[in-house]
Amino acid sequence: MDIIDKKSIMNNNNNNSLTKCLGECEIGDELEVIKVDAGGSATQRLASLGIVPGVKIIKSRSAPFNGPIEIIVKGTKIVLGRGLVSKIIVSCNNSCNL
Repeated sequence: MDIIDKKSIMNNNNNNSLTKCLGECEIGDELEVIKVDAGGSATQRLASLGIVPGVKIIKSRSAPFNGPIEIIVKGTKIVLGRGLVSKIIVSCNNSCNL
């Protein structure tokens, strides 16, 4: 999936939800995972951590200089590297900005 697809705007009837990569979202945003665009082992690892389509997550911290990102999934804090984070496609409310 190319970058343009990750930044596209979805029109779901009356919802104005945005679809983008988790790494592009702001700290504190409450998000819903749309899909995991990764290989088999990476998708399986994320699924074992509870990151599957439909789950709600919160981006809680972001380390400087392209460091890891901390998210909260079902009350559990998880730290992921930027490479893996870039494979997680999320949907957010109108509070998110492109």
